[in-house]
Amino acid sequence: MKITDHIKQADKTLLSLEILPPRKGQKIEDLFSVLDPLMEYKPSFVNVTYHREENKYIPQANGLLRKQKVRKRPGTVGIAAGITNRYNVDTVPHIICGGFSKEETENALIDLDYLGVNNLLVLRGDPMKSEGVFVPEPEGHEYASELLEQVVNLNKGIYLDDELQNIAKTNFCIGVAAYPEKHFESPNKKTDLQYLKQKVDKGADYIVTQMFFDNQVYFDFVKKCREMDINVPIIPGLKPLATKKQLQRIPQFFHINYPEVLVDEVLKCKTNEAVYELGIEWAVQQSKELMAFGAPCLHYYTMGRGNNILKVVEQVY
Repeated sequence: MKITDHIKQADKTLLSLEILPPRKGQKIEDLFSVLDPLMEYKPSFVNVTYHREENKYIPQANGLLRKQKVRKRPGTVGIAAGITNRYNVDTVPHIICGGFSKEETENALIDLDYLGVNNLLVLRGDPMKSEGVFVPEPEGHEYASELLEQVVNLNKGIYLDDELQNIAKTNFCIGVAAYPEKHFESPNKKTDLQYLKQKVDKGADYIVTQMFFDNQVYFDFVKKCREMDINVPIIPGLKPLATKKQLQRIPQFFHINYPEVLVDEVLKCKTNEAVYELGIEWAVQQSKELMAFGAPCLHYYTMGRGNNILKVVEQVY
């Protein structure tokens, strides 16, 4: 079922999860051990992230370095199919620009279509850590809006090879990401919203937000979206704070802010165990307030761990 159909048919706020593929060398059962207890609460869909390759530099006998591309978390397409098969739940694989040519993207989309996976989250993706700025693949897409257009074209039966005959159309429901506090590369919030509207106008069916810890940020963001005639469902993304170190790490990696009252409470905590419990309590209150606001779905970022998400979901659903 399409994500938009789940939302249309729901009479309450839905639950969804986002998981990371296991690191190369780990078993998919490690992932299932995170999902198994959460499945009791019947999430409507599970997102599977995609991680692009990184450059690894290997010392050579002559003293020089040999560059080798490695992907540490492969298997997004296979994991999406495996989760659907094990739990009979809809999955949403992430499709990114980084690391793909247009031809490779088309082939990946065809594989997903054959597997019966008809929901996607379309993203530009992060730059390589060694590059600092995003560099598209040769014959690839530079922006998520371009990747979105390719998916929309497949839904219309428009393939890269315009000589194909007896064309089969795909039927993907397409999600895109949004940043309630602004994408760090955008010059201002207005420009960021204009880019988002461009993606919706090109065919995005729904929006999932970056995590946030202040619900007013989401409320204001939804209001501004509606004022700009962005009327697709906007799903809030949530993650419980788990350690004191995350006070620095999450803003550093995800470019978001913490509300002052949360920071004050975290700094009072003597141990990470106390921060962990505070994070659960904060996420529960966030969740309940978002439900009362009428959020269509609560999307929890597990980041490969599910115990604190489970404790939140137990109190909310």
